[in-house]
Amino acid sequence: MDALEDTQRTVRVMARALARAGLSGAYGHCSMRLDGDRFLVCAARPMGLVRSGEPGTVVPVSGPLPQGVLSEVRLHQQIYRRRSEMQAVCRFLSPSVLALAAMGRTVRARNGFGSYFHPQVPFWGDPRLVRSDNLAEGVIGLMGKAPAVIVNVNGAVVAAETPARALTLAWNLEEAARIELAVLASGLEASAPVFSEESARARAVWEGAIAERMWDFLTHGDPEASDANA
Repeated sequence: MDALEDTQRTVRVMARALARAGLSGAYGHCSMRLDGDRFLVCAARPMGLVRSGEPGTVVPVSGPLPQGVLSEVRLHQQIYRRRSEMQAVCRFLSPSVLALAAMGRTVRARNGFGSYFHPQVPFWGDPRLVRSDNLAEGVIGLMGKAPAVIVNVNGAVVAAETPARALTLAWNLEEAARIELAVLASGLEASAPVFSEESARARAVWEGAIAERMWDFLTHGDPEASDANA
């Protein structure tokens, strides 16, 4: 199997995992870097409907999007262009993130899942879909060196050094958003603990196969999972 086909398979597995976990329905997309100039994005269909063997599209890191590629894939372009360490991106719309964003709120580092996003996830205030280069530059500029950004009521973007970590961050962000909603509903927001920078750094680790275990959990049962390289 050549490197491109291996990446194609991994992107398909990641796409279906995001859908299977309830992190994305009809909308969203994921990708992996191929090299310094190109990345591979999943097929332009609901991620849960991506078929085994269905190819994604190779997209340039700089320049116009290829025909048929969804317009918000500009967000992936901006991440790969600005952050050479990032190898995988997930753009998704999960329930708790959407509910929190509808209140104009973001995720704070209140538990282990949230510690990966200390002190909080940047929040992009414009509710428009990100369908221009200018908007994509603004969103990813706001993201900066953070692992995630909430794109108002349109979901979130996460980026990581491996596809397994990207998938794990997507799961963690939704779980942290669920906790934030529970804190807000309790009326105890002001007194509920928030991790310090030191505590968050100590908790937000990848050692111990954290991402690999999450990858196995979220991709279990996928017809191509055993051949995918996380």
